[in-house]
Amino acid sequence: MKLMHGFDSNYRYILVAARRARQLQGGSKPKVETASRKASRIAMTELDAGKVEWSIGAGRTAVEKAGEQLDKALGQA
Repeated sequence: MKLMHGFDSNYRYILVAARRARQLQGGSKPKVETASRKASRIAMTELDAGKVEWSIGAGRTAVEKAGEQLDKALGQA
């Protein structure tokens, strides 16, 4: 399968499209004109047109998350 332009993996493309489709289903206005009424198709069209901005958040490791939870539980946070 061909890698979508601007994405590091096809899996990430699907995740971003699914999140945008959920926004559209929740009432967000489409950023492109399309004949489709399906939220998933509109979201993919928006991504292909470069109309949706996305970024990879600064992730924390499981060890960091566990340490923060432990500190919070012990009242050290």
